Amino acid sequence: MKHLTRSLFARTALTLALAFIVFQAAAFWVVTRTLIVPVAERSADDLAGLIVLSAQTWVELPPETRAAFERELARRHGLRLTTINVGATVDAPQFAFRKQIEAALSRRLGDAVALRGVPDKAAAWLDIPVGGHDLRVGFFPDRYAVKPPLAAIAVILLGTFLSLLTALFLVRRITVPLARASQAASQVGAGELPEPLPETGPAELAELARRFNVMAAEVRALLDNRTILLAGISHDLRTPMTRLQLNLEMLRDTPNSARIDRANSNGARIDRAMADLADMNRLITGYLELARTTQPEPKARFDLAGLLEEVAADSNLAWPGAAPCEVAAGRLAVRQIVSNLIQNAQRYGGGAPIELALECADKQARVIVRDAGSGIPEDQLEKVFRPFYRLEESRSQATGGAGLGLAIVRQLAETNGCKVTLRNRAGGGLEAVLEMPR
Repeated sequence: MKHLTRSLFARTALTLALAFIVFQAAAFWVVTRTLIVPVAERSADDLAGLIVLSAQTWVELPPETRAAFERELARRHGLRLTTINVGATVDAPQFAFRKQIEAALSRRLGDAVALRGVPDKAAAWLDIPVGGHDLRVGFFPDRYAVKPPLAAIAVILLGTFLSLLTALFLVRRITVPLARASQAASQVGAGELPEPLPETGPAELAELARRFNVMAAEVRALLDNRTILLAGISHDLRTPMTRLQLNLEMLRDTPNSARIDRANSNGARIDRAMADLADMNRLITGYLELARTTQPEPKARFDLAGLLEEVAADSNLAWPGAAPCEVAAGRLAVRQIVSNLIQNAQRYGGGAPIELALECADKQARVIVRDAGSGIPEDQLEKVFRPFYRLEESRSQATGGAGLGLAIVRQLAETNGCKVTLRNRAGGGLEAVLEMPR
């Protein structure tokens, strides 16, 4: 029960029902004061006028025609005229707008009128002394009275029922997508990739579904990268560790008497062991750099042209310079991205000069690194951004890298609000473009 009252449907339905009841109460009060009461007062005055006029007409009629007049009044208007004592000794039954009728009769007759009733009878009676006769006039309140309280209750109950139906319809449109998102979030938390949420419905829910789908894909990619990273560490470190262990075993197994004669051989083994350690350190550094790319760098304003000049100088790259171009981004992240792109171009550019360019527009800045190498097959332009992915063509055969350079570039760019794309040049070679908002 507690869970039900805390549900979105229960709270929405209760809110709508209360709001509707308050609105209906206010509307009923306004309608009563501005429409029902004035109409009731007019109807009461008309009834009072009919009663007084009928009494006066009865007095003026010949005695032999009065009986027919009484029957006609009863048939047409439900009024009873008689000089007989009907035994109206008790207070008349209560009915709606009785006060208005008594007030109208009092104004017409010039004296206070109180309606009387006969025990166990529904008619209301009053005495009218006119023309020397004591006339008793009776009418049935049900013929003239209305039942506004019952009508109001019926309207409020109907409105409440419609409010609950409306709440059910609205909440269902909201809760069904939210329930799907909750289930999908549980799957993401368990490391699974759920089916994409339908990006339909109201704009807010469609945007929520779209962002959730993007988040789920990013989480899945992050988990895949973590798995690939751990597998790459175990695979890439195993080879130099095995070589290092072999060299150490060979050094330990060498007899003491032969160590002097084999000094040069042992020195070579030590050099290979140091190279293996250097390879291991380089691999670990690359893994740590990839792991750190998941945290965005605080943005700061700086001159992108000046930064490119520094990177070009560090990379021994000819840089013609460019006009100042201020951007708001992570300076260290942009520097590392450009440095990695330049190193990648130098490594696979076939020894041809590397071209570095800067395009500075009003809302966006673009850093372009061009080489004249063999390029990348079109179907692998996106795959090279995966961790540990190596091309089967000559670009990968020339290096023994861990396959993390472009993965670090892509992760750094996305984390810091930038975009990196690769495309083959028409005249041969590769073009890497870094885009960032200004």
